[in-house]
Amino acid sequence: MSSTTTASLPYREPGIVNILIVSSFLLVLNAVNYILDKLVYCGLEGQLFIGIAWGAPGANWLSPALQQSVVELGYLGLILIVYEGGLASDLKALRANLALSLLVALTGIATPVALSFALLGLMPLSPVQAFAAGAALCSTSLGTIFTVLSTSGLTESRLGVVLTSAAMLDDIVGLIMVQIISSLGAGSSFMEGVILRPVFVSVAFAVCTPLVCMFVARPLIRIICCLLDSTPNANFKRIFRSSKAALVYQTLLLLAMVTGATYAGTSNLFAAYLTGVSVTWLGECISTQAPEMNTRQAPRQPPSQNRRLGTTPPGRNETFNRTTTTTSSNTQETLPQNSGRQVFEKYYSPLVNAILRPFFFASIGFAIPITKMFTGRIVWRGLVYTLLMIFGKLICGLWLIRFASVSRGKRVSRVFYAIELSSWKIFGSKIATTEANTARLNQRSAHMDTTSDGHQRPSSSKRQKQNNPTDSPTPSTHETSKPTPPQTTQNPPNTSRKRTPPPKSLYPATILGSAMISRGEIGFLISSIAESQGVFGQQNSNEVFLVVTWAILLCTLIGPVAVGLLVKRVKRLQRRERRKDSGCEDPLGVWGVVSVEVGR
Repeated sequence: MSSTTTASLPYREPGIVNILIVSSFLLVLNAVNYILDKLVYCGLEGQLFIGIAWGAPGANWLSPALQQSVVELGYLGLILIVYEGGLASDLKALRANLALSLLVALTGIATPVALSFALLGLMPLSPVQAFAAGAALCSTSLGTIFTVLSTSGLTESRLGVVLTSAAMLDDIVGLIMVQIISSLGAGSSFMEGVILRPVFVSVAFAVCTPLVCMFVARPLIRIICCLLDSTPNANFKRIFRSSKAALVYQTLLLLAMVTGATYAGTSNLFAAYLTGVSVTWLGECISTQAPEMNTRQAPRQPPSQNRRLGTTPPGRNETFNRTTTTTSSNTQETLPQNSGRQVFEKYYSPLVNAILRPFFFASIGFAIPITKMFTGRIVWRGLVYTLLMIFGKLICGLWLIRFASVSRGKRVSRVFYAIELSSWKIFGSKIATTEANTARLNQRSAHMDTTSDGHQRPSSSKRQKQNNPTDSPTPSTHETSKPTPPQTTQNPPNTSRKRTPPPKSLYPATILGSAMISRGEIGFLISSIAESQGVFGQQNSNEVFLVVTWAILLCTLIGPVAVGLLVKRVKRLQRRERRKDSGCEDPLGVWGVVSVEVGR
């Protein structure tokens, strides 16, 4: 390109070769994505390799200017992917799982950085260079996370909420690491503006955004809704309540938040996520300000669907219907008019799915120096470092295994409740209030059933109902216990122990740890900055950069494939149990329940 400024860009007809290259690039990106999504839920892997093949690391069919345009459009797609993840989040679920998300995020940050100092024994490095390598691998690819979750149908599950929150925190720390690595290369001060500014700005955005929504945006929305209701002009109401007007409002808010976050010094991806959550919350406020619209739409849906997503008649398996995979269609039906998700699905989703998202993952492939990575000493060091980095993220799933002991403790407490109930009946000390105490204890025990395993167990509640009529002569309760076979009342502890086999309880933890493995765009960004700033040193800079690139590349490839295979296995188990109609629990347990129910 010429450095001189021109008044206009002369229009020239593109050559047929360029047209074929660009068209094949788009077609192959979408075709490979469709095929791999159907097989292993990770079409992004194929898009990454297409970027390697068509870009500078491979055949270099795309011109440098076009590759740069693909990178910019792809990052725009990344912002919209993260924004969509914020739209699908639930504030109740975020608050309920915030502590767990912090623990997962801190584990995923500290462990890779600590394990990176193992490079000191593999190659001559300084502690600063080992820290830079760990900083490049402490992040988690948000684009990969949201793509895998949306493809597998786990975005609204409790597992999806914990995973997205932890990945968001990892990326915030990763972007802070970008500033630190840049300052290390430039030789500037290591404290003050380098670390403190991104941290405090991120905290300020996280704290101020909910406050502004509650005390500024919500009263303003109420005033606007009252003005619209009092306006006699029907055209004015129709314009401001149309989906196109909602598109303008939400897009302006997204642009304002992303721009403000960038200039303030924090992650624009974090701002996009906060914007999505805010738009969803404000949309709920708008829907509550229009009761006549809700009453007009209420007769269309039975009351049970408004309270719970995916309920089923008695005798059917409720557990699987409460998972995200079976409630995705119901979620579309219960969306309020002109909500953030509805506007996104109508206007943004076709563009993001067909062009921007494929461009983003292809642009990651542009940054992989594949031709320089196959030297013997680099390959084996890269493989060893990859194993360490996989372990550093995989152990994040241990926080979910930890909760199994809590559920066992709650099962023990249910045994004490049963003993307490039987003692009241035997000694007759509270004969006048037996029925009230029985109902109270049954309600508490049923609550423990729900909170311990994340499901309402029909067999457990029936078992307690059957124990009561055998000791009580009430005929009405005795009739309710007739359809149930007596075998279920003989050994309740054994049946409850058999309901959750240990192998199935490992699925949520393994999916969480595998999803955290993928590094993606932030990892490549940090390693590229470290190399360009000379942090990796002058003599071994290229070698260290290639070892780190090996780890980032393999982690980005292995993570989505592992999640896709695990989700495919879980869905196969779910379909098999549905066909048998056995009433067994979901393999994901409480972590597969949609966030609407978890937050209640």
